[in-house]
Amino acid sequence: MKKTISIYIFLITQIFYGQQTSQLWKGYFSYNEIVDVESATDAVYAATQNAVFSKAIALSDLKIFNSINGLKPESITTIHHSPTTNKTFAGNTNGLLLIINSDGSVSTKVDIINEVPVPPNKKRINDFFEHEGKLYIATDYGISVMDVVTSEFIITYFIGTAGEETEVLQTTVLNNQIYAVTRSFGIRKGDLANPNLYDFSQWQTFDAGFWTGIVTFNNELVAMNSNYRTYRYNGSVFQQVLNQNQAGLKIKTNGTELIVTTQNHVFVLNQAYSVLVDITQIPDFNVVFKAATVVGGIIYIGTEKDGLFSTSLTNPTVFEAMSPNGPVRNYIFRVKKAPNYLWAVYGDYTRQYNPYALDEFGISKYSKDNGWELIPYEDLFQAKSICDIIIHPNNPNLVYATSYFSGLLKIEGDNIELFNNTNTGPNGLESLIVPGNPSYVDIRINSPAFDKEANLWVSNAFVDKAIKVLRANGQWQSYNLAGVAPTVATGRYGTMAIDKNKTKWVPSINDGLIAFNENYNNKFIVINSTNGNLPDNDVRCVAIDNRNQLWIGTFAGLRTVSVDRFVSSDELTTNAIIIQEGDLAQELFYQQTILDIAVDGANRKWVSIADGGVFLVSSDGQETIYRFTKNNSPLPSDNINDIEIDGVSGEVFFATDKGMVSFLGTSTKPSDSLSDVFVYPNPVRPEFLGTVKISGLTDKANIKISDIEGNLVYETTSSGGTIEWDTKAFGKHKVASGVYMIFVASEDATDSTVKKVMIIR
Repeated sequence: MKKTISIYIFLITQIFYGQQTSQLWKGYFSYNEIVDVESATDAVYAATQNAVFSKAIALSDLKIFNSINGLKPESITTIHHSPTTNKTFAGNTNGLLLIINSDGSVSTKVDIINEVPVPPNKKRINDFFEHEGKLYIATDYGISVMDVVTSEFIITYFIGTAGEETEVLQTTVLNNQIYAVTRSFGIRKGDLANPNLYDFSQWQTFDAGFWTGIVTFNNELVAMNSNYRTYRYNGSVFQQVLNQNQAGLKIKTNGTELIVTTQNHVFVLNQAYSVLVDITQIPDFNVVFKAATVVGGIIYIGTEKDGLFSTSLTNPTVFEAMSPNGPVRNYIFRVKKAPNYLWAVYGDYTRQYNPYALDEFGISKYSKDNGWELIPYEDLFQAKSICDIIIHPNNPNLVYATSYFSGLLKIEGDNIELFNNTNTGPNGLESLIVPGNPSYVDIRINSPAFDKEANLWVSNAFVDKAIKVLRANGQWQSYNLAGVAPTVATGRYGTMAIDKNKTKWVPSINDGLIAFNENYNNKFIVINSTNGNLPDNDVRCVAIDNRNQLWIGTFAGLRTVSVDRFVSSDELTTNAIIIQEGDLAQELFYQQTILDIAVDGANRKWVSIADGGVFLVSSDGQETIYRFTKNNSPLPSDNINDIEIDGVSGEVFFATDKGMVSFLGTSTKPSDSLSDVFVYPNPVRPEFLGTVKISGLTDKANIKISDIEGNLVYETTSSGGTIEWDTKAFGKHKVASGVYMIFVASEDATDSTVKKVMIIR
């Protein structure tokens, strides 16, 4: 068994994000999926689809820019660092231009999105080229020009032969002539001294061939052709300087070296066009190259899924991993918090529960001491599309992970076991049946949940015996849904919830919500749109709150039902939550696709909406406490696959399709006593912008805060284990510097404690 892979953690310099109180948010991003690499005099810059990081060569420190500190891209395609202004530019698929200024602040430019009169799918930014204070932006419609100092757009060139938009892949300048490689019209050329260059007729076709990139090197043009070769222009004809045998992805130069990147090669050429190195692999990694550059004799190579690496030009055999520590990828499908680790899996499936193309990403885990570690795919019996994970309730070091193709994994330290159709007996896991191919094995396991006796329940798609349980004694048992769920032969199921009565609530894609309890003579109740008031029979998620209410998220809305009604009823009807909006009454989350629901320690609900971000609503749903979207928070996407709450710290994790962030709220579980009440931060310093949190509370504890002279400034009652104080006197004005007394008493006044907090203005 291989040991878990650990990635070296660099010193990280983070600049706080100003729109939300940065102390409330953390980022858990991957920096492995590199899209571009850029050189500067004394640093290297790299970009993933949703972040930019840079490493200063001499100091060996790392700066990271992501949604936490204000860099919120759509999907980055290319980057450029300006040595004259110390600005870094990041272009996106939709024309969004992000600028990291010299002081670390981030500016967002939407001029291309809002003002260029072409369809939205024609606004991709492909490349940047800086010349004499101007930034030439190659896009899918033409060339836009920006002033590097002021960051203001100057002009746009449409350079098709008839003035139409055309994909410009890269530009360069030689002898005050601008050359643009286009997708459809070869290399187009214009004179920068021509005041009428905005007129397409002032451009000419320099070469009508099929080219993919161009740079100025050795005071001459060097261009990649679609025939897998690179050429120099000697003043009259193009002469081949490199046969890379693959399509060129990037061509770059730092002035003294020429760098050509293909999927499986990184070529570095000197000024005599001799190949200094041809890198084809990185030891211990099956890499796909994306971009490369050279700074000070060091080659920096960005890969498709393994991060940024460096090696020496003189000895390109020893490689150093350069990416910041993070999970394997940004698309995290499910996340689970244990006392010692935060676990993440990546094996997604579509709305129809289709896992293809099958994923092979392994399992990640994070701890404060070790950062992110990876259990590789090879160590997991090559289990594919691992879609969920659950922690054993009595052993935080034991986890189970469901694979939507290979079965069920049991992981305890370095001991890993795979359960499938070969080792779980006749009542165990089953493969779906493929007509005409009986030997094909596809075991789609999902919905892991433990009951109070530590029995592990799962669902098994596309089989009649769809509900499985691994008993605490190691025995498997199955329960048949034939005759219960009309579409059981093609049944697919979301993550189940198990209530205090041991009733299993299983979301299904076509049959609504299936409720089952083996302790009531294998009793089943099916709730659907016909008999149970569900807004849609596609149930996406369920959650049981602290008052035994089941919250049901469907493809088209929300419903609730009391779990206790299952015991006494044979049919169940769900209820909509009606809220008042002005003079109008309406359903909460009417016709919205609900992706996930999580209940915090104060019985509030976090609800993820497809393309709508996340809501925090009060325990009864009548009040919206927060709504976070990509526009008003550090969320990198409005599609949140999974919400996980750390009941001890109150940290709420949002796993999205573009990275994971967390919100440091007050979602902690109530304590049994007041012996561990804790106040933080303490002292409160002038630069702190957040709220003071008082944790370790019992539920419904009374909290009074007074100044040192006994004047009351704040009073509240806890709901859950933590409350927060905005350091204002009853919400009106900030209190003065000084020591403040915090008096805490339990609801029945049998337990009490006193704490102090110092505030410095």
